[in-house]
Amino acid sequence: MQDIYDKRDRAQLLRDRLAAAMQLAGATQSGLARTIGVDRSTISQLLRDDGPRMPNAHVVAECANALGVSADWLLGLSDRPERAADLLSAATQITAAPRTLVDEQIFAWHQEAAGYKIRHVPAGLPDMLKTEALLEWEYKASLGRSPKQAIGASKDRLNWMRSAKSDYEIALPIHDIRAFAQAEGYYRDVPVALRRAQLEHLLALHDQLYPALRVYLFDARKLYSAPITIFGPLLAVIYLGSNYLAFRDTDRVSAITTHFDGLIRRAEFSSHDFPALITQLRSPL
Repeated sequence: MQDIYDKRDRAQLLRDRLAAAMQLAGATQSGLARTIGVDRSTISQLLRDDGPRMPNAHVVAECANALGVSADWLLGLSDRPERAADLLSAATQITAAPRTLVDEQIFAWHQEAAGYKIRHVPAGLPDMLKTEALLEWEYKASLGRSPKQAIGASKDRLNWMRSAKSDYEIALPIHDIRAFAQAEGYYRDVPVALRRAQLEHLLALHDQLYPALRVYLFDARKLYSAPITIFGPLLAVIYLGSNYLAFRDTDRVSAITTHFDGLIRRAEFSSHDFPALITQLRSPL
């Protein structure tokens, strides 16, 4: 008896979803019948028959294709009406990335994830933690935004942080902060006074924002990470340089989150240790 009841439920669900898809697509029984190559009576019977009998797979597939929905959804095997190709397209997105890491798209993602934890592995020192003087030094050679735009964008992110709409966890390679303090590599020409002021700024921000802001330092010789941002359970974004590669499907977001959590667990310096390291790096300057 239970088997018959289940079949009736599934058949009714098919009728309901077929009718809803037709209404959304503006399709008539006659029009749908012509499109899939069956008699109008076949569609009429699908919509009105109150028995447990299900149509054959070919008819279901053709109806789904004509109405732009998935056959699995019509049959009650999925709660998502989108077809597989459409789901994949929506789940993965490539978006242009201006030079400033806090651009309109990034800020829109922050607003979408308000209240969720933001996890971030920056490409260098995070813009929102930089002094205006360092941003001026860095962006004066940029082919993208001006220093003024970079400063404004950085303030947007920091103000968002201060409003406590989301917690932040930042994982940063130790070598990057040490290279900055010692004016090596990318930071080779940064004046000593600017570096000292930046390190003092990091200490002040930690005092003001901890624990809503937590910075961890990992050893890139042991672990590697591309620049990523994870917006709660909603979205994971990989920074490619000229583009963002954004994932919305649960499996990929979960996998990238697990990767980030591994950086945190194996960090050489926890957020508690961060001020002591910055103080140590500042001392010789």
